[in-house]
Amino acid sequence: MVKFPEATERVLNKKVCMKCSATNPPRAKRCRRCGSKELRVKSKETKAKS
Repeated sequence: MVKFPEATERVLNKKVCMKCSATNPPRAKRCRRCGSKELRVKSKETKAKS
């Protein structure tokens, strides 16, 4: 994926809203787009290419 650890951290260290799929900062308590509290940590696994 990304060759530099700093870039990997910046890309993957996010939270994703379960309702609207918006990306949010890692310390977010609510979604910045819809205001929902249903946030999850962004998946760190790379997706397999088909």
